[in-house]
Amino acid sequence: MIITYIHRIGWFVGLVLLQVLILNNVHIAGYATPFLYIYFILKFASGTSRNELMLWAFFFGLTIDIFADTPGMNAAATVLLAFLRPSLLRLFTPRDNLDSIIPSFKSMGITPFLKYTTASVFVHSLALLSIEFFSFTSIWLLLLRVISCTLLTLTCILAVEGIRR
Repeated sequence: MIITYIHRIGWFVGLVLLQVLILNNVHIAGYATPFLYIYFILKFASGTSRNELMLWAFFFGLTIDIFADTPGMNAAATVLLAFLRPSLLRLFTPRDNLDSIIPSFKSMGITPFLKYTTASVFVHSLALLSIEFFSFTSIWLLLLRVISCTLLTLTCILAVEGIRR
C-alpha cells in the first residue's frame, strides 16, 4: 500500500516538472499545447473510489495552476476529468473484464484504450480551453485549439504508454 503511494508521488512530481518546465512552453503553431499531466489521472486503477480520484486530481491541477499562474483552470478541468473517468472507463472497457484494472494497451486492448484515452483527453481539453477562452465568440478558434491539443496530448500519452509497455 505504501509502495503504491510512493509510486504515485514519484509520478506526480515527475509529471508536474515535465509539464511546468517543458510542455507548457510548447505551442505548436500557436494552437496546440500538450497536457501530458492528465496521464496521471488516466492510469489510476478502475477500482479507485471517485472521491480519492477527485482529490488527487484537484491537488495535481492546483499544483500545475500554481506553477503556471493559471488560477484554478487546470484544477477545474482535472477534477471534471476525474469525475467523468469512471463512466468513461465503464463505457470503453470490455464487459468480460470486471476486475480492478489499470487502463493500458495490455489490460484493455488497443482499440478500447485508444477510445478511452481520446474521449478523456477531449473532455479535459474542452473544459480547460473553454475556461481559458471564457467566450464563445470565436467558437471555431476554440474548436481548432481543442482538437489540436487533443491530438498532441493523445500522441504524447500513446508515446509514453508505448515506452512503458
